[in-house]
Amino acid sequence: MKRKILLFTLFICLSHFFSEAQTNTYKSEFGFRSENDSYLASGKDRYYTNGLLLTFRTALDQSTLRNKKLNKMIFEFEAGQKIYNPQSGSILDIVYVDRPFAGYLYAGAALNLLYNSENNLKLSLQSGTIGPAALAQEAQELMHNGFGFYKINGWQWQVKNELAINATAEYNYLINRSNSGKLDLSANSYINIGNTFSGAGLGIMFRTGALNPLYNSASMQSRLSNNNAQQDKQTREFFIYAKPMLNYVAYDASIQGGLFIKDKGPVLFNIKPVVFSQQAGAIYSQNRFTVDFSIILKTREVESIAKSDQFGSIALFYKFN
Repeated sequence: MKRKILLFTLFICLSHFFSEAQTNTYKSEFGFRSENDSYLASGKDRYYTNGLLLTFRTALDQSTLRNKKLNKMIFEFEAGQKIYNPQSGSILDIVYVDRPFAGYLYAGAALNLLYNSENNLKLSLQSGTIGPAALAQEAQELMHNGFGFYKINGWQWQVKNELAINATAEYNYLINRSNSGKLDLSANSYINIGNTFSGAGLGIMFRTGALNPLYNSASMQSRLSNNNAQQDKQTREFFIYAKPMLNYVAYDASIQGGLFIKDKGPVLFNIKPVVFSQQAGAIYSQNRFTVDFSIILKTREVESIAKSDQFGSIALFYKFN
């Protein structure tokens, strides 16, 4: 009899635990995104070769929102480093540099406004540096030495230091969702203004699978909630997505050097003003964890003998209160 009571009590406790795990909401999350061309197992180490981004997000108190069209507001802080190589990380003669060695080190903040219509507006501001102060050479040498990769050479020809200030506005618009709720299509757009990256882009995102509304979805970094009267159900998400985009590039300091300095670097190139990109991947998100893996392909970005670019991206986020 005691054994039956014990098993029944254990069953009730486990049922409560899993029920709470399925419905509990979290107001903050922390995680990272790692981007590297080696994730594609192509044997290449060129162009945008590595990026490491650390992110913290938290949802603001939704009960204080005065705009009834607004579902939630999420504040975000991000810090990261991006590393760019020519056709290889080991260049023995400057004539083989088909894209400048460059690094971008930055920190920034963003505000994501998510509406009940499932549209969203994200405003962000970043400040940092390009050039030797971005510590890209040191980071790449540390990584290659630590994993026994080939010896790095050529960073003596990288772009020069310049303070970086960049702002971005991103707007996403839900076009349509199927009656089953398992397939949707949205329009994506952005504009960059700054002395490091300037330009704009327009594309679409196709998702299919187990989907949440965009104001409560990992695809919009919005699976957070803080004092929400609607008590959105945090259901499991698992879907694949494709995101083709046409990009207009007005300025790219990692290719052209610092905008406001005279000595920009020993080797520079003009940009290709129109770049087509294609991102395809899969996202799984349930309870506290979100995992995102994608492949990004880009047409040529540089007016040189440089080829097209491709890399992989892996992200992991953990939610908490």
